[in-house]
Amino acid sequence: MTRSVLAVVSPLVSQPSQPGPLAPLTLPADLVAATPASDAPPPGSVLGQHYTRCYGCGADQAGGLRMRFVVGDGVRVTSEFVVTKDHEGAPGLAHGGLLSAALDETQATLLWLIRVPAVTVRLETDFLTPVPVGATVRIDATCLGVAGRKIYTAATGTLITAGGDEAPAVRSAALFVEVPVEHFTAFGRDELVHASMNRPVESVEVNP
Repeated sequence: MTRSVLAVVSPLVSQPSQPGPLAPLTLPADLVAATPASDAPPPGSVLGQHYTRCYGCGADQAGGLRMRFVVGDGVRVTSEFVVTKDHEGAPGLAHGGLLSAALDETQATLLWLIRVPAVTVRLETDFLTPVPVGATVRIDATCLGVAGRKIYTAATGTLITAGGDEAPAVRSAALFVEVPVEHFTAFGRDELVHASMNRPVESVEVNP
């Protein structure tokens, strides 16, 4: 099973022989607009945690981001989290990888609205301004469109200071690729994947 799952993903991912610059992510000519699934939560819905130990949103993950997601119009999601001392890179500032994880987490949540199991295969991030401990980061994510099994997304993170000032902090573009559910049962925890498949539409408790 592992070999067949890898065969699904690997043709879409280049395998460079040595490290070097990557070509920027671009939208294909055959891109079509994404629309919410018929059973997607309506705008204004607050989505529950994907999984209690999820680093992005799990309540039982010590030092996690504790993010929550609100459904917007179309295929859009907004999230927020507070930067704590557990999230430091340089003293007093959020770790860049952590900010990338928050962008990935929010863009991945868009998949819940179109009801497609997929994995991140490309994540591009621009860091625009330092993000201090104690600040809130709001992330607005949207699905740019779909081309076959490829799903394109973008997100912007806004820094909200303790005084209420706002400034662009990070931005991101991502490429996801639809995979069979067997991808998650092969590499993840089978019992949680099946629990996710059987959960009510209004609740996101495990997101494979």
